[in-house]
Amino acid sequence: MTTTQTPHTPTPFVQRFSSTLLGARLARLLVVHELGTWGFGSGSPLVRRVETVVGELAANAVTHGKVPGRDFEVRAELRVTEGVLRVDVADARGECGPPRRPAPRGPLAEGGYGLVLVDACADRWELVDRGPVGKTVRAEFAVDGVL
Repeated sequence: MTTTQTPHTPTPFVQRFSSTLLGARLARLLVVHELGTWGFGSGSPLVRRVETVVGELAANAVTHGKVPGRDFEVRAELRVTEGVLRVDVADARGECGPPRRPAPRGPLAEGGYGLVLVDACADRWELVDRGPVGKTVRAEFAVDGVL
């Protein structure tokens, strides 16, 4: 007797974090841990790319999206049938305009590289309105053949 196995889709990871630098660091570490429980190797290129993106987006949520008394949220979801790992970082600040690709920075600039890294590491990313309040930056990573 032969059985056909369907790919296992792990439960999405959803967590709110305090809008502090510690919250941003914890978000990055917990997403990496969660990817490990899903079977992704901690040192794999995919996990390192996701870690970089989550770290940058969480830092942006804390630095630019902070609203007093409001947390930011991270959601990681593996869409096996689509071959995509999606990571959303949402904050409470509502300025959600059209997504802008990062402008080139000078070599001595002290900041402004976050979205440059997101653009380089994610296969696709976008800015999404988070009604009724806030915005979400969504990054996607191809995982075809990984599972």
